[in-house]
Amino acid sequence: MQGFERVKFALALGCAALVNAAQAAPQAIVKELMTKPLPEYPGKEALMISVEYPPGAVDPVHRHDAHAYVYVLEGTIVMQVKGGKAVTLKPGDTFYEGPDDIHTVGRNASNTKRAKFIVLLLKDKDKPVLTPEK
Repeated sequence: MQGFERVKFALALGCAALVNAAQAAPQAIVKELMTKPLPEYPGKEALMISVEYPPGAVDPVHRHDAHAYVYVLEGTIVMQVKGGKAVTLKPGDTFYEGPDDIHTVGRNASNTKRAKFIVLLLKDKDKPVLTPEK
């Protein structure tokens, strides 16, 4: 291989490694804790979930189509919505996502310790908890 072909080959390998690493990242463990209809707001419900990020976990870019209130219980997480700044949250910290926000960063800040948080979603009954963005 000549110099330029070597560089192109190295870049292709590097890009493939990044894609594989992102695909191989551990997934969040989500558990539904409670769902309650909101009779004062027809068609709406409150959904509470717990989310555990194993070490190194990364969420895909997504939206919730809901008001999402996050409360960190354990570990450290990094959150960001499109147009906002990334924030690092520790136990006791909170984060908010609005119905029109695109969640661009959601990840465990640690590669060795788990992180756990609670999310309260105020949403339409017929909407999914999470919709991946393209």
